[in-house]
Amino acid sequence: MHIPDSKLSQVVDRFDQITARMSATSDTDEIVQLGKDYAELRPVAEGVKKLMDVRAEMADLEAMLDDPEMGAIAKDEIQTLKDSLPALEKEVSLLLLPKDKDDNASIVLEIRAGTGGDEAAIFAGDLFAMYSRYASLQGWKVEIENDSEADMGGYKEIVASISGAGAYGMMKFESGVHRVQRVPVTETQGRIHTSAATVAVLPEPEDIDIGFSMGDVRVDTMRASGAGGQHVNKTDSAVRMTHVPTGVVVVCDAKSQHMNRANAERLLKMKLYDMEKQRVDAERADERAGQIGSGDRSERIRTYNYPQGRVTDHRINLTLYNLDKIVAGDALSDVVNALIAEDQAARLAQMEQG
Repeated sequence: MHIPDSKLSQVVDRFDQITARMSATSDTDEIVQLGKDYAELRPVAEGVKKLMDVRAEMADLEAMLDDPEMGAIAKDEIQTLKDSLPALEKEVSLLLLPKDKDDNASIVLEIRAGTGGDEAAIFAGDLFAMYSRYASLQGWKVEIENDSEADMGGYKEIVASISGAGAYGMMKFESGVHRVQRVPVTETQGRIHTSAATVAVLPEPEDIDIGFSMGDVRVDTMRASGAGGQHVNKTDSAVRMTHVPTGVVVVCDAKSQHMNRANAERLLKMKLYDMEKQRVDAERADERAGQIGSGDRSERIRTYNYPQGRVTDHRINLTLYNLDKIVAGDALSDVVNALIAEDQAARLAQMEQG
């Protein structure tokens, strides 16, 4: 797609303004914000300047076409630049796409066993192990906030924080119902069962402005449910917070009640923020066909078929036959990157149409 020169100039002008302001201000808060703006805009500005340089060079060469000595050389060089132009313009178009303001945020990952009994809980544990390994490969930090282990292994539910730059941008398409087809360890007849687990990925923006008030929250304390010996049996350290207007509930059951209160309030704010984000995403999905992340957490998004060794993402009709590596977390990027590329392509198409 052809990007107007005026749009390219606006990007460069904005970047130059930020750069100039960074060296002129002494306000600490402004310096912090300018630093973030600079880091976000720098790769865009570099790509834009590269494209502008190529266009300027082509214009200079075209002016030489009538030159008896340089015309033939200029013609060849123009053709070389023309051949490189489509890829460069696509690269810049991707850089110019509007960004989700939460893409750089850390996340809270929630995984819950669905249909399938013990096997669903085991599968929930497999998913958590997969995401933990993937997070490690990205250099992110994983901390379990709350979990409910199942008798046969895995989790009925597990909630974990994943901290690191770009976590939400990479993980946001994982929300939905994940389905597994395999012979459970509890199956004696060798029959293949289908089980499911639900994944939710909540962004943790630095500033959450949702009009939140603790006056709308009911706080209950209870005994922690996890392992922990005498402490768990005797201390009412777990905290449950209920947002009365919406009915949203969060539970934190670490050893420290003070820490549980702080974490529960944080998680509650994130859930309320995410509810509003889902609503907005659903509205956008109505406007754009083929959106990957519609905000619908009940949507079946992926199937892990062990007998055939395949993983299928139903939203983009992607099927890969490296299930073991994907479930291990080592090749999850094959799926994640395909989802991001598909979303970018859909948004590019929309930008070209509108």
